[in-house]
Amino acid sequence: MSETQATLPLDGWHRARGARMVPFAGYAMPIQYEGIIAEHKWTRANAGLFDVSHMGQMIVTGTEAEKGLEALLPADLGLLKDAKPKYSLLLNAEGGIIDDLMVTRRGEHFYLVVNGAVKAGDIAHLEAKLPRGVLIDHMREQALLALQGPKAVDALARLVPGVEALTFMTAGAYEIGGARAWISRSGYTGEDGFEISVPAAEVTRIADLIAAEPEVKPIGLGARDSLRLEAGLPLYGHDLDHHTTPVEADLTFALSKRRRGEGGFPGWERIARELADGPVRKRVGLAIEGRQPVREGAAVVDVDGDEVGNVTSGGFSPSLERPIAMAYVPAASAEPGARIRLVQRDKLFTGTVTPMPFVPHRYHRKGAPQ
Repeated sequence: MSETQATLPLDGWHRARGARMVPFAGYAMPIQYEGIIAEHKWTRANAGLFDVSHMGQMIVTGTEAEKGLEALLPADLGLLKDAKPKYSLLLNAEGGIIDDLMVTRRGEHFYLVVNGAVKAGDIAHLEAKLPRGVLIDHMREQALLALQGPKAVDALARLVPGVEALTFMTAGAYEIGGARAWISRSGYTGEDGFEISVPAAEVTRIADLIAAEPEVKPIGLGARDSLRLEAGLPLYGHDLDHHTTPVEADLTFALSKRRRGEGGFPGWERIARELADGPVRKRVGLAIEGRQPVREGAAVVDVDGDEVGNVTSGGFSPSLERPIAMAYVPAASAEPGARIRLVQRDKLFTGTVTPMPFVPHRYHRKGAPQ
């Protein structure tokens, strides 16, 4: 293993189950166990257990924490109720996305989950920008699991009685196998499911408990990527980066109504202009003709062959049994049904702009039958 690769708490657990390990976000992580397509389909039909301990978990506390975070995020934290996770964005002065994250009010503090590949930069940014007296606990002692799929609730409710009462984007403190856990009904596959924060010292035992349930199999990064692509969910460092604004990325839902009008967060001037006039380019979904997928980096070209955009995620959809992709295209070409020309390795492809998600979300929302 490369010296630059860190070891996650479940490293040995993955290897004992035959995982193929690859470098990701500075760690050795499982890309697959029995095969990406099989794991993808299992998660869509049953429940998949993902190790997402590479993600950054942190607590932000102090009397100025809410005000300080509002100066960096386009969220209305004053309206954020306790134990209600919210998707938000850490923005730079030009309105570009430093990271996308989840923020939850937990009593007197805020709990943040950020992307693993950029968590060190996020922490440095927060420490530099938050008011003096606001403290950040990096929560290095915590691991994070995600249990995703339509039968996730059946499996987890046996181990955590009462967890079935959670609905999409709600959370709470529980016990699992005698260990304290913070559990949210959320995830990044488009399926119903949960994210489970537990002490790293307990995570091997907890993973064993969950994986012993008949609906559950461990799932690797490969299927996690194909699942989130089908769900139309952007991945930081691929579909989002510090040059991309929330309007271009079709993430305007993360800009709260009050903040859109008042501003007070980095990049507001540019974002307000794009909200009013439209962006130059926009993230769209593409249905690709033929059977060969187009991959990240493929060029979007105009009729003259000049590059006018790029594919940021692409692959074969196991659920739809055809290739799909996400790309940034000129705003004039972003309407559903528009035909998009793509070039990959000197070969021409055609895509059709398609509404996302490609596969419908199946989140368990309030009022839905259990």
